Amino acid sequence: MIHPTALVDPGAALDSDVEVGPFAVIGPDVEIGAGSRIGPHAVIKGPTRIGRDNRVFQFASVGEDPQDKKYGGETTRLEIGDRNQIREFTTLHRGTVQDKGVTRIGNDNLFMAYVHVAHDCRIGDNVIMANAASLGGHVEIQDWAILGGFTIVHQFCRIGAHGFCAMGSVLSKDVPPYVTVGGHPAEPRGINAEGLRRRGFSDVAIQAIKRAYRTLYMGNLKLAEAIVELNRMSSEIPEIAAMADFIGDSSRSIVR
Repeated sequence: MIHPTALVDPGAALDSDVEVGPFAVIGPDVEIGAGSRIGPHAVIKGPTRIGRDNRVFQFASVGEDPQDKKYGGETTRLEIGDRNQIREFTTLHRGTVQDKGVTRIGNDNLFMAYVHVAHDCRIGDNVIMANAASLGGHVEIQDWAILGGFTIVHQFCRIGAHGFCAMGSVLSKDVPPYVTVGGHPAEPRGINAEGLRRRGFSDVAIQAIKRAYRTLYMGNLKLAEAIVELNRMSSEIPEIAAMADFIGDSSRSIVR
């Protein structure tokens, strides 16, 4: 299962059925779970833990040192869940001690070619990052969010669950759950209605989310006033609670 030209450090722990392609390099302190496949010329550096049934394509760089001038060789980690696809030339970096020392990636995500995930990022489940989408350090991407090709996200920003960033979006503010944004700088464009339908949201819930969007973006309310109104709406429609909580807890100002 390991090609004879691959270099696998004795300090790496690979499940017995992990496949490793030609000229791949896997360093010490790397764990790779059952069913995972590592493509030719991929490089994986530890400490990195990769779960089950992941696929790392050729020329990907996984677990490399963070691109942070404050990094001084400290032991930091990259943790990847199950069933992720990491396509060609993707770069996923470990954390820094200035944060929690770990970059975390969940399950069932798709990172298309040339994607970059910087140090200390947190990515949930079922996220899609299209070609050349790039995250600065400390970014949080919640479940089911989609980033179009060449999307750029500034450090410390958050993208809420089911959010959608159009191709070429440039983000320096947080994106609330369900919201579609686009442009440079990114501006709100409506809600991700089609994505919500595909994921089983009821028509009632989608209409409520549209009302919440209008309250937030079209109601001529100050942000604090909009949060109060969203909290009132969330008592009737639970899906709105995620939106209200996200905005109230936003680390940066939201796209507005």
